[in-house]
Amino acid sequence: MLKNWTNIFIYHLKNNKLFTALNVLGLSIGIAGLIFATLYWNDEQSYNDWNPEKNNVFQVLIDIGEDRIWSNAPVTFNPFLKDDPNIEKMMYCENWYESPLYKYNGKKIIIKKLFNAQNNFFDFFPFEFVQGNPKTALQNENSIAMKQETAALFFGTENPIGKQIQYEDKILTVTAIYKITGNSSIAPDAVVSNMKERLDRGKDSWGNFNNGWYIKLKDPSKTAELSKKLNAIYYQNKTIKDAKSEGISPKEFVSKYGKFTFILEPLSVSRLHSQGQGSPEGKGNYQFLLIMSGLSVLILILSIVNYINLATANAIRRAKEVGVRKIVGASKSDIIRQFLFETIITVLISILLALTIVELSLPYYNEFLDKELIIYGNQFYGQIILIFIITVIFAGVFPAIYVSNFETLKVLKGNFGRNKSGVWLRNGMLILQFAIASFFIVGSYIVYEQVRYLANKNLGFSGEQVLEIFYFKPESLLLAENSDKLIFNRYTIVKNELSKIKGVEQVTTGAFKFGGGNDSSSGFSYKGTSIQGQNLALDFGMLEMMKIEMAQGRYLNLKIASDTINSMMVNETALKIMNEKNPIGKIVDWNDQKLKIIGVVKDFNLFSPQGKVPPMVFFHFKTVPWTIGNLQHIYVKIKAENMEQTIAAIEKFWIKNVDSDYPFQYDFIDKSYMRTYKAYVKQKNLFSLLNGIVILIALFGLFALASYSIERRMKEIAIRKTLGAETDVLLKELSKQYIIFSVIGFLTALFPAYYLLNKWLENFANRIDITIYPFIIGFIVLLFLTLLVVLSRAYQATRMDVLKYLKYE
Repeated sequence: MLKNWTNIFIYHLKNNKLFTALNVLGLSIGIAGLIFATLYWNDEQSYNDWNPEKNNVFQVLIDIGEDRIWSNAPVTFNPFLKDDPNIEKMMYCENWYESPLYKYNGKKIIIKKLFNAQNNFFDFFPFEFVQGNPKTALQNENSIAMKQETAALFFGTENPIGKQIQYEDKILTVTAIYKITGNSSIAPDAVVSNMKERLDRGKDSWGNFNNGWYIKLKDPSKTAELSKKLNAIYYQNKTIKDAKSEGISPKEFVSKYGKFTFILEPLSVSRLHSQGQGSPEGKGNYQFLLIMSGLSVLILILSIVNYINLATANAIRRAKEVGVRKIVGASKSDIIRQFLFETIITVLISILLALTIVELSLPYYNEFLDKELIIYGNQFYGQIILIFIITVIFAGVFPAIYVSNFETLKVLKGNFGRNKSGVWLRNGMLILQFAIASFFIVGSYIVYEQVRYLANKNLGFSGEQVLEIFYFKPESLLLAENSDKLIFNRYTIVKNELSKIKGVEQVTTGAFKFGGGNDSSSGFSYKGTSIQGQNLALDFGMLEMMKIEMAQGRYLNLKIASDTINSMMVNETALKIMNEKNPIGKIVDWNDQKLKIIGVVKDFNLFSPQGKVPPMVFFHFKTVPWTIGNLQHIYVKIKAENMEQTIAAIEKFWIKNVDSDYPFQYDFIDKSYMRTYKAYVKQKNLFSLLNGIVILIALFGLFALASYSIERRMKEIAIRKTLGAETDVLLKELSKQYIIFSVIGFLTALFPAYYLLNKWLENFANRIDITIYPFIIGFIVLLFLTLLVVLSRAYQATRMDVLKYLKYE
């Protein structure tokens, strides 16, 4: 039986090469799209799956109000939690990666992702140890545990345990080698434990939010109790005490400064659903993941609908075969099984082709997502089997039942008419195809317009021809007495020397990064109103060089001594919260300092063009000396002429006089800022790519369906031509139903397209409004493509030889 079915399938394949090719290609493209989405979904969902502690370890986050949540906490809670029966362990860390340079036997190697944590780090992230003991690996402050790949960079095939590497004047001993077997929220190349000094420095400061904090619980179900306890401890030791020192009630203090709420977030959700800023490995884009998965499912649905339409339309050619088989004894179930068998073979071929497409395209896909995805794993193969079963069920069952229901006597007499319900169902699926195509065309246009709007938006600053040079500060300088003064003096010397280089127009700095924001935020009060502002410490000329304009008042001035003592500026957003029409000369209370407002800076998008502009305060580094430690970049404006020679001269000076070990790293501000919305550029590119695929699949189906429909009417066309019908009349008659279906499909897609794309646009503080134009353009494109396919096929039909179809009449 199977041999017979196979022979029949091969026979029809040979006689319907175009039909089979369109079916296989359409299905394979749809399945390939879903495989791509599945690989991405598996990778993002797998973060911390390897970690047996993922449901017991919690990161402490702080909600400071106004949709802002910090990932760093004070280190002052320890004495109040040491007897808590539900806390198994606690671990503080620097909640980011450092990239220091180490030396070994004449080699200089930068460890790109060095993580600094307390010595019990491996109790929270139990990586698989190749050498060494996780319990003792970080007991000594001069110890370092390395990832396998990092150890190979330093020592090759030598045994790394006991080897010593140098960082500035410090010698570190390698005590352990580990490997990371899955995606992890924290995945360092090496781990050190140099937290003691940081913790000692902040042990009495309830306002020092500088360290990441992880807690392992014995009973995760009691998370709410611990969160409540943390909030009560903070209230007693910070809110009440500060309120008392100000001579106001705690309630008035909270009303004035706001309330800090401590949240415990499990490690299991830290990648895709974190309320905070994410872990050192970054925060996943859950919305992008859903968009990609949803669009891929839509494309597969389109492919399956396309297959069903083509299969049922092609049934006319097999009607007599079904009739004969029934005459010789085949049952209805036999016919269904035969056609399901053919669908299974088609889907298998389509999956193999889809896997080939995925394998060949995977390098480009990985580059698109900044991933290293590969095809492997029992989970993935199980998903492929599930895709196979679902596709066979939806693509095969209806056509098989539809064909098996042909009435034997009618088809043998040449009457191939089908029941109306079958025709209506196929027409309904054709309308669904048009609706999906309409959604993609309109959506692609709106996404493109939004990303273009962001790219062309006035950001409030100009980074053209401004270099952002990474300024590495040695640890010896950071830990030295009077480090703030030493760091700034060193910067001043570098600034003066850089200014002498030919082609350099201006040199200045600020404790922030365009497109990256800054890590410093403090509250200040004015007339009883508390404003949580971003602290933007800077040097003279920074705002002027970036062409950031003033709304009121003036810039910081080198010639005015008070501008390095008690002067500050605010941005327009902060001024609105202050509710002060004439702020110049007014005094605000900033961290127990009395600072005078000398200017109002026009709002500019420091962080990214899609986000809201937060309240900002600006002051000179010397006004708040501790901010000098946050100086990480030097900004250099260069002339357009001989730009390459100028950069080369800067690099030569830098290597010789600033840092001969650490590599010279720079970027142009305008280019680095563009990367802040590359996720949305990716969404635009994804939508455009999938839009092309959807249109291609829809055109496949439309072409084949139009071909079969017109083929059934060839005798009618011949008779009409014989009776004198004009070509344009015939074309109009043949294309009319497809125009009607495309209009219905487009109208069906209107509300979903508007609703879903409006939800997507809600991610942007700066966004376009959805107008009627994308829908008009979408309709015109859909109608044009429909007429292009249908009329081209209909025109061929009108050029046929009339005698060929009428000679037997």
